[in-house]
Amino acid sequence: MEPTELILLYDYYGELLTPRQRQCFELRYHQDLSLGEIAQELNVSRQGVYDNLSRADALLQNMEAKTGFVRRERQCRQAAERIRQEADRLLTMENDTVRSAAQAILSAAAELEE
Repeated sequence: MEPTELILLYDYYGELLTPRQRQCFELRYHQDLSLGEIAQELNVSRQGVYDNLSRADALLQNMEAKTGFVRRERQCRQAAERIRQEADRLLTMENDTVRSAAQAILSAAAELEE
């Protein structure tokens, strides 16, 4: 899995990891340390770091598979973007009622993203 995807999953489900898994994850993906550097920093074996990261990766992916929170948020963001694009198109029309409705739609789409 791509590091950016793992970081997103961590943002959602990171609190479910053990403190050691969180520590290894943050050093690896937020500070971009190698496994050897993390092992030295935490005074553990390189294999221990690898195992913690593997378990963290599996847990994060498993939680997303069960809950689908990240997938649903992406779908909502994509839908809001399509709504915004169509409302922008309506704003170009000459009918005041249509433009007013487009403004209301844009406002509602903005609320969805908050």
